[in-house]
Amino acid sequence: MPPRTGPQSLPEMTDPNPTVPDAAAASAPSDPDTPPAKLLRRLAAPVSARLSRGAALSLAAALIWPAQAALVALVIGGLVAPEGPALGVWPGAAGFLGLAVLRAGLDAASQSATQSAARDLVTSVRTRLITAAAHQGAGGSAALPAAEAASLAAEKAALLGPWAARYQPASLRARVAPLVLAGLALTQSWVVAGILVVAGPLIPLFMALVGMAAEEISRRQMTEIGSLSRLAIDRIAAITDLRLLGATGRAEADLARASGDLRVRTMAVLRIAFLSSTVLELFSALGVALVAVYVGFALLGEIPFGTWGAGMGAAQGIFLLMIAPDFFQPLRDLAAAWHDRASALAVAADLAEAEARIAAGGTLPGAGGRGTPLGAAPLSWRGLAVAPGPGAMPLVFPDGRVEPGEAVALTGPSGAGKTTCLAALAGLVPHDAGEIRRGETRFGEATAEDWRADLGWVPQMPRFPDAPLAEAVALGRAGDLRAALAAARAEEIVAALPGGLDARLGDYGGGVSGGEARRLAIARAHLAAPRIVLADEPTADLDAATARAVTEGLIALRAQGATLIVATHDPALIAAMDREIALAPPLGQPQEGAA
Repeated sequence: MPPRTGPQSLPEMTDPNPTVPDAAAASAPSDPDTPPAKLLRRLAAPVSARLSRGAALSLAAALIWPAQAALVALVIGGLVAPEGPALGVWPGAAGFLGLAVLRAGLDAASQSATQSAARDLVTSVRTRLITAAAHQGAGGSAALPAAEAASLAAEKAALLGPWAARYQPASLRARVAPLVLAGLALTQSWVVAGILVVAGPLIPLFMALVGMAAEEISRRQMTEIGSLSRLAIDRIAAITDLRLLGATGRAEADLARASGDLRVRTMAVLRIAFLSSTVLELFSALGVALVAVYVGFALLGEIPFGTWGAGMGAAQGIFLLMIAPDFFQPLRDLAAAWHDRASALAVAADLAEAEARIAAGGTLPGAGGRGTPLGAAPLSWRGLAVAPGPGAMPLVFPDGRVEPGEAVALTGPSGAGKTTCLAALAGLVPHDAGEIRRGETRFGEATAEDWRADLGWVPQMPRFPDAPLAEAVALGRAGDLRAALAAARAEEIVAALPGGLDARLGDYGGGVSGGEARRLAIARAHLAAPRIVLADEPTADLDAATARAVTEGLIALRAQGATLIVATHDPALIAAMDREIALAPPLGQPQEGAA
């Protein structure tokens, strides 16, 4: 076997040096029964301080406008009615421009803080979800499918950004700014203050009524997005089979129907958003109009009441007219961002449900980083029992021991648990009882990285990253790629592909057959040179010639000194091994050949 110069990762991993999860990703899974608003606050906890700072800066910027309005009112009031309070044009203009610069600076600082916090929130949620999905047990019925995880991490998680960047500042402004402006209006006219106080609460009332419908519709939209993503990925993965079966029309119809359902849900969300904006604009327009009518008639002397003492002056009227629209502006902003909140609540609920499913399916031991190879040692297991899914009866396996450099076949009838046993030996599914050892090292949380550091996994359905074939096979490892392909009997596969080593395969190896994909996975193992190679049904459903090429590639690994353990039904592959370990059929299933 070639000498090792450092730790090695699983041949099937797409990142040989995964990032250690941050505090957000390492936190306990959320309970899906928790109210979505509480789930959302928990998600935003790591960036809550920056969001609060950005919202405070936004509020400060909004509260500068009354001062600017007062300057304008004093200047114009002095020009219109010199006997009243007045301010010179140039001092007023200088003060107005100075406050405008300050307001712009506060707005810029607010947007910088909230946008940065929003980006970090989306990143932390994606890291948390991807880390959890990467650590879920393989093959459990409760496991989160890749399509759902991708949809949640991509489209859905991105919807948390607008909530953090827009809704949070708008919410604080809507709670504080109208009260301040109503108080300032009260100092000039109790009638204007009364108009604002009466018209203002109607907007949040109708927003709450609309928001309850928006939250439910947004949740349905999130469900449709996940369903469409899952359906699209499944159909793309099966495109070759669909063409062979002549079922592309049916697949196209399924995608069209799912796309139509998503369009209907999206339009429903947009209708709710436009409805809330229409309601808000109606009440804010009525409120501003009533203030304008009152101020106009008061300045003409037609309405002698509503001010404190003398009649309304020009400066007072101009000031009230300038701050009245800004009384409603924070509520407008909140209504515009209201659907962002509904979407974010739906995403938080979906994330909690996804984490609960991952937790129910079991998680892999270890943090997912690099480890130190354990070296040559016997692989043994005793009293091993693994439940294939939540609530399922555990499969009990006979004790076994495989010496370094030995080639062993795991055999048994369908359902005996060959794949499950192999995955347990690789540390890809948690075991419920017993122990697995490499020499004196017992597999567990503390030894998981070292255990996998020199272990190779050849699955029945290999996966490939979105990268040129050379990178998809090498996965960042140095070595003689051509020699690895030759040892895996995969040179002619590369030669037949358009672009050769520059070709990009689909996630499941689109462009190559199942047997060819497995030979490319074996080439990965040759390049990684692991001490132990575990192969799951490598010759299943293959013609004799392809199965022979796969078998030769595996035997070549054994010739390099690797220990080989293969789960198989194939008599030819079993004959090529040193011996076999037979697994008993599951409880209640008769032995093969029994009467």
